[in-house]
Amino acid sequence: MSATKNHDDPNNYRLPTNVKPSHYDITFKTDLEKATFEGVVKITLDVKVDTSLIVLNVSRLELGNASIYSDVLGTEQPATIVHTDKVQERVTYEINEMLPAGSKAKLKIYFSGKLGENMMGYLRGSWENEGKTEYYALTQFQPTAARSAFPCWDEPLLKATFAITMISRAGTINLSNMPALSEEPILEGIDAEKWIITKFDTTPPMSSYIVALANGPFKFLEKSVFMPLSRKTIPLRIYTPPNVVGQAEFVLGVSASVLPLYEKIFGVEYPLPKLDTVVGNIVDGAMENWGLIIGNSVAFLLDANNADIRAKKRVASVQSHEIAHLWFGDITTMEWWNYLYLNEGFATLVRESSRLSYDWLIMPEQMGEVIVPEWRVNSEFITKRLNAALNLDAKLSSHPIEVECLDTDSISQMFNPLSYDKAASVLRMLSFYVGEEIFLKGVSTYLKKNIYGNSVTHDLWDGISSATGLDITDLMENWITKTGFPVVTVTEHDKGITVRQDRFLESGFDSEQDNETLWNIPLGILSTTPGKLWGRHVITDRTQVLREREVTITLDTTKPFKLNAGTNGVFRILYTPARLALIATEAAKEDSIFSLDDKIGLLQDAVALSKAGLSMLSSSLDFITKLKNEKEYLVWQAIAESLSSVRDVWWEYPEIVDKLDAFRRSLFTPLVKKLGFEYPKDEALDKSLLRTLAVEHAYEAGDERTYQETGDESHILADLQIVIYSAATRYGGRTEYDAMTKIYSQPKTPSEQASAARALAAPQDANLIAETFEFISNKAQNRDVGTIFNALAQNYNARRPFTKYVQESYDLLYARFKGTFSLKFLFPAAISFYSTKADYEEVARFFRDKDTSKYNQTLNQALDGIQARTKYVEVRERTRWFLKR
Repeated sequence: MSATKNHDDPNNYRLPTNVKPSHYDITFKTDLEKATFEGVVKITLDVKVDTSLIVLNVSRLELGNASIYSDVLGTEQPATIVHTDKVQERVTYEINEMLPAGSKAKLKIYFSGKLGENMMGYLRGSWENEGKTEYYALTQFQPTAARSAFPCWDEPLLKATFAITMISRAGTINLSNMPALSEEPILEGIDAEKWIITKFDTTPPMSSYIVALANGPFKFLEKSVFMPLSRKTIPLRIYTPPNVVGQAEFVLGVSASVLPLYEKIFGVEYPLPKLDTVVGNIVDGAMENWGLIIGNSVAFLLDANNADIRAKKRVASVQSHEIAHLWFGDITTMEWWNYLYLNEGFATLVRESSRLSYDWLIMPEQMGEVIVPEWRVNSEFITKRLNAALNLDAKLSSHPIEVECLDTDSISQMFNPLSYDKAASVLRMLSFYVGEEIFLKGVSTYLKKNIYGNSVTHDLWDGISSATGLDITDLMENWITKTGFPVVTVTEHDKGITVRQDRFLESGFDSEQDNETLWNIPLGILSTTPGKLWGRHVITDRTQVLREREVTITLDTTKPFKLNAGTNGVFRILYTPARLALIATEAAKEDSIFSLDDKIGLLQDAVALSKAGLSMLSSSLDFITKLKNEKEYLVWQAIAESLSSVRDVWWEYPEIVDKLDAFRRSLFTPLVKKLGFEYPKDEALDKSLLRTLAVEHAYEAGDERTYQETGDESHILADLQIVIYSAATRYGGRTEYDAMTKIYSQPKTPSEQASAARALAAPQDANLIAETFEFISNKAQNRDVGTIFNALAQNYNARRPFTKYVQESYDLLYARFKGTFSLKFLFPAAISFYSTKADYEEVARFFRDKDTSKYNQTLNQALDGIQARTKYVEVRERTRWFLKR
């Protein structure tokens, strides 16, 4: 059997398996000044079948001489390129003699390339240091960009060990996954420039997408941690541009806290001898390269003495996520990209698990170390992750968590909230059902069984089944392999309740909807019994699982009850209006049986169901009104986001917007008056967050008293920076706008730059809005364009001009972002807010002749959203319910 037929098969999207790599020796020479690199790779191959053809991945590289040495043939032969496939990014080499099965061979290829600027591959960036421009280089290989830096078998299943050597200009630092074994100066030519050569230790077996390189004049902070299982001391370093190294203290503290904690909880030793993190603004977000995490400044840097709480939470969340990947993704890796959720779902869940609350972390603050206050990560999961997953999965164009990936375009689109947020939510639901301790025991079994290997869904289910004694495959299969999620309708009768499951869609029930799936739904029924001494005793029945379409359950409905205790399930619940009113009354009590997590879920369900036309919005607004004396920040956050989502549908109906804004002001303006604008040093975290939220939403609802021009930037509190900057450009004019562009170009911190970027999208003046479009095209950094796009989408005066700008600049934007994760979010951001048939048809017509293969999922989701909003407006406009409040 040869590789020829396998390669020529048009349906084959995986590399042939006639040979498999076991080890790479790679030398890179990086020239930062010329923005080029060159090198040689020597790949040890295990020959599986007789073959004279070798197929591997290459993209955007110039290939030089190639040869292959066979241990059986005992000779080195030239390898000739006989086929290049630019679409599948492959090259086929042929040799004169057949390589026999069972033998080993070594393929050597010389290569060269240009350092990129587009957030994928081997990249070059720059910074200003003491009036001089300095260059640096970083890698971002996930999912399929390692092939743009060196020829390789660029598939997660094809793990190998890597021994990397880097040659670079003297005065720079070389970094890779492993520690350096040696570093020496070298000279080249008569008028020799100074270079250094750094040899790194060999990695454990790993996938190509987590290979990492960094080169530049970085500065670093360091500390070490003692690991509880291995009993080893692991050095930690954070590398940054020289002038901001002090802003890395906080993320270094996160690393020091999280790494040993995860080793203990997962029960698997961290196998590498170091963990570095590198900061550079040429990448988008952060990446979990084994031993060398790489991310941008917004993800990792802040001024710990003057940073808002949300910035600290963001940095801690991102780094915790990336470190979780060192186990879920690096030690044990998904077999193919359709199992991406095994990486991303776990990393998302782990960083926001109640078990892994940030109470456990020790963070650097000022000159000492203090314990971070309670960050309520499990409760915030509901507002931040679960609700986002449900909102996306409620679209007809959604897809299963696990879906086949046939090409690089579909792989890139898998990095979406379904792989992250829905997957994490489903795993969280399973953890609640079986118990977190047993769940983690099963996860540890899964990791140990697949250490240094690759896994599929059933490997995970087997591990948890072994810990629980349950058939987890039977319980969970449809949650992973089927699209959507259920709404559970509750009806009451003399003996209890009847519950029925149907697929939930944002457009409501539809005769044409796919409603065939039956999920196994852990109902988590919360109810009460009389207490032993006084009051009520709250009980949660975790045993009830709805497996059929409909079932009757015995329950005392004269007492308060609710389904989905703690909002741990991935479903929404439709109660009768009378029951929802009773639930709202109970939720408003000081001694309510409903927890913070229950209240958040109840609010989000009520609004989502009303937007789908399954209940009246008036019921949701009444629910919110009853909670106006609520003290919990996260409940108010759920209220704020829910009201914003409803208002957003009616953005071109001023009389509706005005009524909803008046309602929002009636809620948030009193909070602002009560809490004020000052942030006392020792104030409770929840109160600080609530103040920020209240000010932001009073401002968004049109309360101009939240903005007063002082001309004194020094008095802007970090927690209010975003809203103050945005209010300045919204209510101000040229002076304020120019101030934001200056702050953006010369920021003191990454957070300040991000706030300025958002503010540039807030003007109401058409000329300034047009300037923002020019700013996007000519001045905005690639990583900030998505931030500005999202902010423009929230500016009602900018929406239609925004769509026109994107349509007119389509080709330039597509070329600029086509190789990045950002592309799939940019174009949908400019259309998703419409709510008429005419707009739907116009938008669909524009994209009809475009190549949307790289973003068709998010485009279809945006189009689905327009149709759902249109239906909502049409139905509600006929009843005119909104004018009666």
